[in-house]
Amino acid sequence: MKLFDEMSKFGELIDVDVPVLLDFFTEWNETSKSMHPVLRDVAAALGNKAKVIKIDVDKNKALSEALRVKTLPTFIIYKNGEMKWRQTGQHDANALINIVQQYI
Repeated sequence: MKLFDEMSKFGELIDVDVPVLLDFFTEWNETSKSMHPVLRDVAAALGNKAKVIKIDVDKNKALSEALRVKTLPTFIIYKNGEMKWRQTGQHDANALINIVQQYI
């Protein structure tokens, strides 16, 4: 699981042939923080079949605004540069794993 911090590389990040699960979060949002261990489990379960990347909206305001992220946490899945799925709110690890696996 990686922490993303450069908008200029966003295109490269999502233009890959494996699903990329993005987690838009902040450290001050309790629901976002509660998802950290869940995302670790998701990343471990999926291994190299998918990428899990956390994006701090406070450090990536331009990207967050461009993608209209207003509610935290927001999860988005990209594959081959195309948005495949998007949802806000808390999820358990199994639900996220099942959703990502649909795009593998």
